[in-house]
Amino acid sequence: MGVVSRIVSVVKPVHEAALTFLPEAFASLRAQELPDGWEWEWLVQVDGGNAADVPAGVSEDSRVKVSDNRRGGPGVARTLAWDRSRGELVKVLDSDDILPAGALARDIAIMEAHPTVGWTVCRADDLMPDGSLQHNTLGDPEPGLLALGELYAYWATTHRPGVHPATLCIRESLLAEAGGWMALPASEDTALLLALDVMADGWFIGETGLHYRKHAAQTTAHPDHRAGDEWDALIGAIRKRVNALAVRHPPA
Repeated sequence: MGVVSRIVSVVKPVHEAALTFLPEAFASLRAQELPDGWEWEWLVQVDGGNAADVPAGVSEDSRVKVSDNRRGGPGVARTLAWDRSRGELVKVLDSDDILPAGALARDIAIMEAHPTVGWTVCRADDLMPDGSLQHNTLGDPEPGLLALGELYAYWATTHRPGVHPATLCIRESLLAEAGGWMALPASEDTALLLALDVMADGWFIGETGLHYRKHAAQTTAHPDHRAGDEWDALIGAIRKRVNALAVRHPPA
């Protein structure tokens, strides 16, 4: 009887305009070296497009599972992709981002070494249009344990998460308890991060684990992502959800 591998499921929502970035993301995933006994799967979810449009060099790999859905936004696409996952860990990877060497191995190492840690985040570098890398200055904490509610306390006064939510790796059981991603027009990853933060301790990894592509078509570049009725409603919905979860998960 063969050894059963442990799986980290990489969830990737993609819209039609970002399909051209998939081969570069796929190359970064194939280059990951995982600890013995681990393997990855890649759940690509085409939001508002056709799975057949995913480049053949990506979709032909047996570890890649491609599907599509009617337009629902990134939160909906992530949740639908997660439904198809088999892993005990779920790693997020946005449609236009790439993983530097060692990213998955570091996530796995922390989760194995610290059974009470429910999720990890890490340093991220912005991948600029000219190909250069710049450190993303969200206010990274010191590497190590992130205590229950630490990030939410910071966000409640700044509306900034303090770490990059696009670097999340989560125990699948905790993600299920959190209910997946909120159906928001943007910041659904921040909403999940803050929910996780009041449910379980996290861990900040000081090494760079994401190259976050910066370009004009990003949802976070839209003016409604900074102010206005939509922004106020988004902030309010996140606050309601996280406050309700915090009551259910008080500090020990």
